Amino acid sequence: MSRRPFSLSAYLALTRPAEALGPVLERPARPDGPLLWLHAASATDQPPLAALAARITQQSPELSLLKTGYWPDGDAVDLPEETLAQAQDFLAHWRPNLLVWAGQDLRPALMEAMRLAGRASLLVNAREAPFSTPAPRWLPDAAPAALSRFSQILCVSREAERRLRRLLPAETRIERTGHLTSVPPPLDCPPDLHEEVAAAIGGRPVWLAARARAGEMRDIFDAHAGASRLAHRLLLILVPEDRDDAEAATRFAEASEMRIARWDDGDMPDDLTQIVLCESPAELGLWYRLAPLSFLGGSLAAGHGGTDPLEAAALGSAVLYGPNVGHHLATYSRLVDAGAARIVRDAHSLSAAVSQVIAPDRAATMAHAGWDVVTAGAKTEDRIVGQISSMLDAGRTRTEAK
Repeated sequence: MSRRPFSLSAYLALTRPAEALGPVLERPARPDGPLLWLHAASATDQPPLAALAARITQQSPELSLLKTGYWPDGDAVDLPEETLAQAQDFLAHWRPNLLVWAGQDLRPALMEAMRLAGRASLLVNAREAPFSTPAPRWLPDAAPAALSRFSQILCVSREAERRLRRLLPAETRIERTGHLTSVPPPLDCPPDLHEEVAAAIGGRPVWLAARARAGEMRDIFDAHAGASRLAHRLLLILVPEDRDDAEAATRFAEASEMRIARWDDGDMPDDLTQIVLCESPAELGLWYRLAPLSFLGGSLAAGHGGTDPLEAAALGSAVLYGPNVGHHLATYSRLVDAGAARIVRDAHSLSAAVSQVIAPDRAATMAHAGWDVVTAGAKTEDRIVGQISSMLDAGRTRTEAK
């Protein structure tokens, strides 16, 4: 067994007095069979883990999941107190076959307990950003010691790999896999309907405002009016996120002097239509395929966290978005770096972006870059799913013997 680093020994010594603070809370019963433990340190880390969980449980229906950290479905259990004794009690109860940890926030006592129990652990999406622990700042940094306790570390970039190799012993298993993203399955669209609507639109320039919120309607209508002065045949397809947003869209449409086709009333766009209003996101698979450029709602108005941009990029649409995309910030950043997305901040910048990006060559270049990001994310997911499956197979016998 490798010698415990001084920084980790100091950290564990500091936390040891907390071990006598009280009894361990009663926990749910452990499910029978193999158990995969998924920890999401933040809202950004959770969607890729959820995608992994869906893939792996589909392949292995007998596998149960233990979720900790940020899971908005309310299905998570609490991590143990950050002491070695509490962590060991937690592991003795759950006996996970494998831990998959996503995030830069580490738990040194928990990582050490995993190593002492001989249980496999995998860190995914390790980034260039510094790792953190609950240790006070005056203690030696325990993050490198905690990282060294993982069975394997999968990092997102060359810079992240270089930083990890500087921090960790040479024997640490580090692999660069790229960014793990939650690549959504492409939204469906009936081919006959696509053909019919495409014929009705003809060669007109089209942009889409998808999952638009009530607080964004004025900016969207003003942006379309501004962009239409430069492109008189420009067509906007407006798809609100929910019923309340649809009511706001209807009010703005009725107050505007634009010609509106109401999709839900059976209207089909013609040469004079300026806006197609579709009151439900159910047919976004059609609209993303028809619109080479999409503004993704929930991003100009604060408090929504944005829309997953891979939903549009996977169907060949260039992406415009506002500054409030906290739930998907890492994904938007990758699309921007690839040249597949552009940020806007108000009606004026949205109008200018539509006018510039709607040019067929510009939109096609951005859409192709977005597709590259989507396919790279899918390949990374395939690699990590394969790695998890291999580690589960290898650890199943060991865990069942304990």
